[in-house]
Amino acid sequence: MGRNLTFAPGEFYHVYNRGTEKRNIFSLKADYERFITLLYVGNGTNPVHLQLQGSTLKEALKVDRGEPLVDIGAYCLMPNHFHLLVREREKGGVSRFMQKLLTGYTMYFNKRHQRTGALFQGKFKVVHAGEDTYLKYLLSYIHLNPIKIIDPKWKENGIASRSRAETFLEEYSYSSFTDFLGKERAEKIIINKESLPDYFETQDSFRQTLADWMDLKDNFKVEP
Repeated sequence: MGRNLTFAPGEFYHVYNRGTEKRNIFSLKADYERFITLLYVGNGTNPVHLQLQGSTLKEALKVDRGEPLVDIGAYCLMPNHFHLLVREREKGGVSRFMQKLLTGYTMYFNKRHQRTGALFQGKFKVVHAGEDTYLKYLLSYIHLNPIKIIDPKWKENGIASRSRAETFLEEYSYSSFTDFLGKERAEKIIINKESLPDYFETQDSFRQTLADWMDLKDNFKVEP
């Protein structure tokens, strides 16, 4: 989707982008970990200086990042793209957060992999999640993305093995899926579940909603 919209405080947005020429933007474990660290420390009014503050999330948690710019409701990192669900907290918050996140990660990636130039495919893409049904849908869409790693055609052909997919999702470290299941880990501080409507009464209801989506075919797309 294009960028012909105006961000508004209190509104949710699905933000995503992929690597230029569909290249992988995460090649190493360290790449995923740096992006996740930037999701936390870049989401603040204070400048980001990871060389001084430390380059891991554990180190970044000790940093005064200032006031959050956005509420991150969910996220998922894939080898060649990422998805974020964010709510703008103050005017200009989404744009400022994304500028800090993508600039910081591009600088890291280019230095680490000895390359130059743009890393992402133009400006980040964004869709306003203004409808309640679409916002709830996004929580499933974003968290089910990693299934494509082990079952690339599951959306078109139907899922090959739900049990295998569920196990893979629970073991996948680079999304907020396990945080919605209550797993204790440092990354849980990145998201603010309280900013979201209370769609899921229990962790089991969240799990069941995603399981229901797994059973669908030709009806699970990013467009609202």
